[in-house]
Amino acid sequence: MPEKRIAPVIRSLEEFEQNLPGYLDNQSKLAILLDYDGTLAPIADNPSKTKMPDELEKILHKIAKHPQIFMAVISGRGLKDVQKMVNIDGITYAGNHGLEIEYPDGSRHDYNLPSDIQKNYIAMVKELKQKVEKNGAWVEDKRVSLTYHYRDTPVELKDGLKTQAAEICQRFGFRPNQAHEAIEAKPPVNWNKGEAAMYILKQKFGDNWAKDVKAVFAGDDTTDEDAMRVLKGLGRSFRIAADAQIQTFADFRLPKQDVMTDLLQWVARAYT
Repeated sequence: MPEKRIAPVIRSLEEFEQNLPGYLDNQSKLAILLDYDGTLAPIADNPSKTKMPDELEKILHKIAKHPQIFMAVISGRGLKDVQKMVNIDGITYAGNHGLEIEYPDGSRHDYNLPSDIQKNYIAMVKELKQKVEKNGAWVEDKRVSLTYHYRDTPVELKDGLKTQAAEICQRFGFRPNQAHEAIEAKPPVNWNKGEAAMYILKQKFGDNWAKDVKAVFAGDDTTDEDAMRVLKGLGRSFRIAADAQIQTFADFRLPKQDVMTDLLQWVARAYT
């Protein structure tokens, strides 16, 4: 099993090429899997206000069309929400941390939650809304997972509310994870961004995909570590984090979100 470590940092396009000479080859197929919030788009005060930087968006659309490149966006957002935000036809989207996946042809793979977990989810959302949806905090209901946002809550109230929200989620059997000024609650099933990434790659390229396909993954959050862990030794992954001491499964750390534009330029240089 791989272990987390302090990863070497990459700050610019030139450093991608220095640290990964020859990894990208336009004769090889490339699978690029990306988180959205905090990765393709900077974190915003409200999820509805996020927007990809213009240059990043332009490059993303360009490389998504390349015949040798397969692209998937794997997000904690609901599926339709992340599709609307990214708005690129012909790529694969996974929402709710991979619990719902939609392919370019419209076909889907949905993880069916057991009925008792579905009932607990409904009851959990109801209790969260009653008890901790206040003081600027609110519950984002995504049908099978949720995010409790407290970014706009007064500083002196944040710790109390997020602790109470996490306790409610745990009591209903859901797994609360710390995100950016938010708690993400996932169902107690063996399915996450790592499982989704491997499922998508195997569905597209077969069980032995790593023999013929290069893979790149980028994310900024604890939930993205599941994908970084399963791709260790099979591809190259990048964790966006300002903390120089953060422990990660990723191969490299990007110190800020705008280095993602350099990552995509690195891909574009090799393939276009």
